[in-house]
Amino acid sequence: MPEYFDRYINLVGDVELLDAFDNSIEQLENLDFKLLEQLDGVTYAPDKWTIKTLFQHVTDFERILCYRALLFARGDANLRQGIDEGLLAETAKADGRTIESLITELKSVRLASRSLFANFDEEMLRRTGMNWKYEVSVLAMGFAIVGHQIHHLDIIRERYFPLARKQI
Repeated sequence: MPEYFDRYINLVGDVELLDAFDNSIEQLENLDFKLLEQLDGVTYAPDKWTIKTLFQHVTDFERILCYRALLFARGDANLRQGIDEGLLAETAKADGRTIESLITELKSVRLASRSLFANFDEEMLRRTGMNWKYEVSVLAMGFAIVGHQIHHLDIIRERYFPLARKQI
């Protein structure tokens, strides 16, 4: 289990990777849009992101992991620098978009990610590289993508949804 990424991978059930991608798409399709829309601009604490920023973050993080997974799968395992997730969130302007557009984009990215990982063979999935400062396999990165979404949906459910219900 790769260090750091284990926090996300452990959130994914004991399923094959492509099934995990399918389950994650189903999770997105079953989101309560009315409840999410009530949370427009809301944060659960000072200096925390809005749910729109959270969805954009999940999408951005997935794109970065897919890029790195592709490089590792193709044999380019060179050290990749870290990312400034705060800067990405700040400059994405997600709060100017609709919840629907953000989730539609995330589903599109997820389908593309599923397709990418579906075409990696076993040898490619086992290849590793340095992602930030941690050695991680291509397969683990796929599970980290799905687990990262689960992590943020849990935060939305536990910390944001109760705020919407108070406003009703």
